[in-house]
Amino acid sequence: MVMYDDPRVLRAIAHPTRNRVLQELSAAGSARAADIARQLGVPANQASFHLRQLAKYGLVEEDPDAGRDRRDRVWRLVDPDGIRFRTADMLAQPGGRAAYSVFRRNAVEWGRHLVERAFADTGAEDKRSISEWSLLLSPDEAQALGEEVGAVVERYRDAGRAAGAEGRETYSVYNLVQPYPALAEED
Repeated sequence: MVMYDDPRVLRAIAHPTRNRVLQELSAAGSARAADIARQLGVPANQASFHLRQLAKYGLVEEDPDAGRDRRDRVWRLVDPDGIRFRTADMLAQPGGRAAYSVFRRNAVEWGRHLVERAFADTGAEDKRSISEWSLLLSPDEAQALGEEVGAVVERYRDAGRAAGAEGRETYSVYNLVQPYPALAEED
């Protein structure tokens, strides 16, 4: 597993389009810029630009074995398990606090977007599952639960990568295991 501590990497993945590119590569294993562009609804040159930016920071690389020929550029994550960083290590780097602030703001907005879309009346109710549970756990049990859920998600991710994109679409699985937060104060 690659552990990143460069604040520039955090800024690169904070960009919403680049973050979605990474999510598509995580789901598919590898993909062409044109495939990613189609999934995101952006022009292919824009997807290519974001892929090159991610490659510049060592997050994605070309997957020459997946191409049809030498000119066919297929991309994959450098680490197929995703991108990881330790917040404390990132904050200790010059520019780390500012980069983390940008990343955090965009991650919170993305989480809000996912929840709002999940509860929106879009006619896609049969394609989504919304669950919330409250459990009494020790910190060790909470960590074990997170690891077990992660293992299940990885199993499905690996099966999807092996089966390919035909007849499939990318789903977002947003997992949060934390002590129950205090209620938000009224404005």
